[in-house]
Amino acid sequence: MKLPPEGAVWLVRLRWFVALCVFAATFLGYFVFHVLATPIPLILVGVLMLVYNGILALVVREDSPIRGLRPEDSIFAQIILDFAALTLVLYFSDFSHNPFILYYIFHIIIAGMYLRGIRPYLVAGGTTLVIGAIIWAEYVGWLPRFPLRFGGQELPPLHGLQALLLFLAMASSLGLATYFTTSIRRYVDRAHAELRQKEKMLGIGQLVAGIAHQIANPLDGVQNCLRRIGEAVKNDARLTEYVQMMAEALERIERTAKRVQAFAQPRGVSLEKTDVNAAVEGTLAMLGTRIGNNVRVEKDLRQVPAVLGDKYTIQEVVFNLCTNALAAMPNGGTLTLRTRTLGTQDDDQMNSVAIEVSDTGVGIPRANLEKIFEPFFTTRAESGGTGLGLGLCRMLISEMGGRIEVRSALGQGTTFTVILNAYRDPHGDRR
Repeated sequence: MKLPPEGAVWLVRLRWFVALCVFAATFLGYFVFHVLATPIPLILVGVLMLVYNGILALVVREDSPIRGLRPEDSIFAQIILDFAALTLVLYFSDFSHNPFILYYIFHIIIAGMYLRGIRPYLVAGGTTLVIGAIIWAEYVGWLPRFPLRFGGQELPPLHGLQALLLFLAMASSLGLATYFTTSIRRYVDRAHAELRQKEKMLGIGQLVAGIAHQIANPLDGVQNCLRRIGEAVKNDARLTEYVQMMAEALERIERTAKRVQAFAQPRGVSLEKTDVNAAVEGTLAMLGTRIGNNVRVEKDLRQVPAVLGDKYTIQEVVFNLCTNALAAMPNGGTLTLRTRTLGTQDDDQMNSVAIEVSDTGVGIPRANLEKIFEPFFTTRAESGGTGLGLGLCRMLISEMGGRIEVRSALGQGTTFTVILNAYRDPHGDRR
């Protein structure tokens, strides 16, 4: 996801303005309001900001000969430098009494917006430790203070309880800012990924719809001719075998064409109150003989609320997930179907129903987990896989307002989880 213009470049542009603000605040604080004892340390910090920002401006340029960092590494380095500069500005302007200590929260928000993984929490944790260390060191006299002056009088140092409350307030604020910012970032990333996939599907759909139609029309004629040839050579075992092989190949082509048509022109879904357990039972009935004798089926269908969805669409999705699970267990294993409720009855955000389809098969490599829902990505091309099934499943579940998740471990198996919203009638009854 791209955030305000070009990430690292935007931070460089913002920093020029911040450096000017440091000089302006220093001028006002010393010459106008007379709250600063000396302007020299803050002027030096402002100059330092201009120097390293000038270097960063060269580094982040597209044509820079020294540009070699990944964008996120560059942003991380900038955030660390800005953290140091902000800390110096606050320290030389009465750290504990300076209301601009709240700017650390803005610093954390930027980290949460642009950094992934553990890095935002490292920034928040490091910031909290530094704040606590400076407050403590000033309190015990290990660091000299640069007190602000009001009415010609220096502000006194914080007493113990004030220092503790300031630290706790900042620590909790930074923690909450990190949590909410990273949570929003993950949600936006997921929404953007789904949007990109839908756009890709629509683009592919326009292309393949005509191709699939052109394949399907002459395919019937070829199959009819092949059946006549088969009748003519039925007494020749060798030719009959060849005909059978051709018939199987044509059947695979037909299945692929139908799958492409379904992908290109997905039918709309009619959302209504739907019994999830009944849909799962119906899917198991459709699987029928596809379940070999070497596969054990386990069911854990709990009492769950009805969902807002389409029974036949849910069956189609679960059927596809089950066939994938069976294909992942060529030597046998366990296919498990489970339903459960997420959250509580009073939790509108969490109250939803999960359908889990698990296998004990070969598993999916970690590198492929983010790709399996992409159109035409498949690890079973040699067995006729088109790479459209999972993409179509995600699109259908999305149309019902739900989502589909996957977790897997090589050699241990895979679990797909379909999450749907619980049905709510106008009177608030979710059952």
